[in-house]
This record gives sequence, structure tokens and C-alpha cells, in this order.
Amino acid sequence: MGLTSTFRLELYLLGFFFACWITFFTLAIAGYPLAGLLPLGLYELYGVAALTGWLIGNVFVHRSRDWSRVARTRFLLILLLSPGGLFYLLWSFGSDSDRAAVPFAPLYAFAVFAVFFLVPVSFRRSFPSRR
Repeated sequence: MGLTSTFRLELYLLGFFFACWITFFTLAIAGYPLAGLLPLGLYELYGVAALTGWLIGNVFVHRSRDWSRVARTRFLLILLLSPGGLFYLLWSFGSDSDRAAVPFAPLYAFAVFAVFFLVPVSFRRSFPSRR
């Protein structure tokens, strides 16, 4: 397996999350009114965070078995820190009353993501590889 086939999925994920950050900051700086475009409550936001964390954590564990320790650590940090833009972007689409009620909801969503991401990563060494 070459470098392009090994890291292709991870680069697509990083590109998507980077685009979420860029979109969030661009629309926030431009003052585009995003409120009310996607009425997303806390339950749905945390559900997206949990689903994203679980999927990316399992994909990371499955794909990183044959990587070197340096590559595994680098992508662990990048995949752990980059999806925050998705949560901020989704939260900015919510209503003004929801955003005023819980202003730290994207940080809480990131914490939910981190927990669900780190569960499969922490159990990675508990189960031996089948290869």
C-alpha cells in the first residue's frame, strides 16, 4: 500500500473539517445571518458529535494498524482536534434563543466527540490484531 491509498480517507476527512472551519469563520466575519437556517437542538447536535466521534475513532483504529508510531500520533491529534469546526458550523445554524441559552454547546459537543473518539482508540491495544 502506498501513501496515497493509505491516507486517502483521512485526507478527505481533514479537507471536510477544514472546509467547515473556513465556512464558519468566513460567514461569521462577513456577518451573514445563519441563525434559524437549520433548527438543530442540543439532542441532535450531541447525536452528531457522538456519531462522528465513534465513526472516526473506529476508522482510525482500523486504518492505523500498519502505520508507524509517528504517523499514528500525528493523525490521532489531527483527527481529534479538527472536527470542532463541524460542531460550530451546525450550532451557528440554530436559533438565537437556543444559542443564547447554552453558549458553550459546541464545546460540550466537542467533549462528547472526544469521548466517543477515544473509546475505540483506548481499547485498540486490548484486542490483538487478526493479521
